[in-house]
Amino acid sequence: MQLKRIARAASCALMLATAALPLAAQNANEIVPVPLSGETLTVYSGRTESLIAPILEQFTAETGVQVEVRYGNTAEMAAVILEEGDNSPADVFIAQDAGALGALAQENRLSPLPSDILERVPAAYRSDDGLWVGLSGRARVFVYNTEALSEEELPTSILDLTDPQWAGRVGWAPTNASFQSHVTGLRLLLGDDATREWLEGMVANGTIPYDNNRAIVQAVIDGEIDLGLVNHYYLYGFLADDPDVPAANYYLPGGDPGALINVAGAGVVNTSDQPGLAQRLILYLLGQNAQTYFAENTYEYPLVPGVEPSFQLIPLDELEVPDLDLSDLSDLQTTLDMLSETGALP
Repeated sequence: MQLKRIARAASCALMLATAALPLAAQNANEIVPVPLSGETLTVYSGRTESLIAPILEQFTAETGVQVEVRYGNTAEMAAVILEEGDNSPADVFIAQDAGALGALAQENRLSPLPSDILERVPAAYRSDDGLWVGLSGRARVFVYNTEALSEEELPTSILDLTDPQWAGRVGWAPTNASFQSHVTGLRLLLGDDATREWLEGMVANGTIPYDNNRAIVQAVIDGEIDLGLVNHYYLYGFLADDPDVPAANYYLPGGDPGALINVAGAGVVNTSDQPGLAQRLILYLLGQNAQTYFAENTYEYPLVPGVEPSFQLIPLDELEVPDLDLSDLSDLQTTLDMLSETGALP
């Protein structure tokens, strides 16, 4: 874990609009003006520095607000906030997935966000109780080596990967927050017993662990594995550098539990002594140019209407996703215990 600043672009139009916007919370639906220049915000980020840094730096450049960021694994950062309790210095928590945000909300560690922030994002991608909001969307997909497999040869369900024909051919990242949140989703969709059985089957089938999604995509491209479980956007970073890499994403059909849509999101930590300024940062991240940054630089789905994804992604509303409320992905500890007990985590 390390401290660092981050940021990247938001438009003049947004800044003119938000300069007049109220931003220190009086209640869940109202925000009032706060001074900007010379202030400092402390952010705990489960998003890696390379993905979030540019946009936070631009926030500082445009507002004069300094941003001190502590980086780490999303689950780790959430645990730190819980351990620090009332003494946490964090103003904003930026998470890689909705599960960690839900875990903090469940422990009453997030403050309500005003409707002006919440209503910028469709209801499916924000907290039911108004405690966090999605910043960008990510689809869980199979990334596969196009020289080893055709799309027709791919399994149509994540549950099929325990079949012996996939032994030693599949990669996953059990230490990754997005994967852990996905397993929490499997528990909700399939039940704990079936999810445990799937994890045990994957371990028995020799599924190869990697440190992160990027490493999985690289292994697919290099032919180390034929298929990997990842978020959709990692492949597009490789394609931007070399459009001819032998890899493609496969979106599972029919609402399969492997087709979960999750979000990177943010909330205001309830110990913050400057909640209005913390809200200003979140509002900035929902601005048009910041959303365009997520679309064009990290290849995620922008969540604010009117901003188009890059790389001609399948629109979010056209994906066949399982029926799951992201606010329910809060029971991370049981998932971590299950991953350890099944041998998926060391």
